[in-house]
Amino acid sequence: MKKFFIVLSCISLFSCGSNTSIVNSWRDPDTTIAKEHFEKVLVVALVKDEATRRTTENRIASSDPIFKSSYAYLNGTNLNLTQEQKLKILNDENFDGVVTMRLVSTEKETNYVPGTNTSLYYGGMGGMYGGMYGYGFGNWYGMYSPNFYDPGYYRETTYYMVETNIFSLKQNKLIWTGTTKSSYVTDLGQTVDEIMRSVVEQMRKDGSLAPKK
Repeated sequence: MKKFFIVLSCISLFSCGSNTSIVNSWRDPDTTIAKEHFEKVLVVALVKDEATRRTTENRIASSDPIFKSSYAYLNGTNLNLTQEQKLKILNDENFDGVVTMRLVSTEKETNYVPGTNTSLYYGGMGGMYGGMYGYGFGNWYGMYSPNFYDPGYYRETTYYMVETNIFSLKQNKLIWTGTTKSSYVTDLGQTVDEIMRSVVEQMRKDGSLAPKK
């Protein structure tokens, strides 16, 4: 059954909140994901660290049997093969599509987070603080001074730019590419989910996938 279209439509359910957004994308004007009718897709994480590669590939492959992790087919035993030899391996294994992900760059951004000044509550002394009448200044100040003023600070955020590509092996060409920007990366699997969700949403916008019903 040709279910790549259905699988991509379901990926957006992986996560609710997201620290990932699409930066830019491009699609082949002559084709769409639906037209390709992918049935077996290789997932390739182009990273140097083998553990990260396997975690990323397995995360996507676990969403549906249509996806296959690349390390089982392209690994240390055949990485020195020519491009034609690698393509022959994939053709012999009946792959008709490839999804690749690679870290393009990391960017650091510093933002100022304003402080909080609770002195505005002074006007409420006769209301919300009415129960404090009769208490000495020491009691009142001791209870409320820690929350009276929270100073601002500078926060440095690291952004990870990841490129996702979709290739058609039948046509031997790139049919979609997009770059995402992720922040607050603490869980690799969750970030991969967010990237795929952003990719799917963008493909719906540009017509590669049908709009969400």
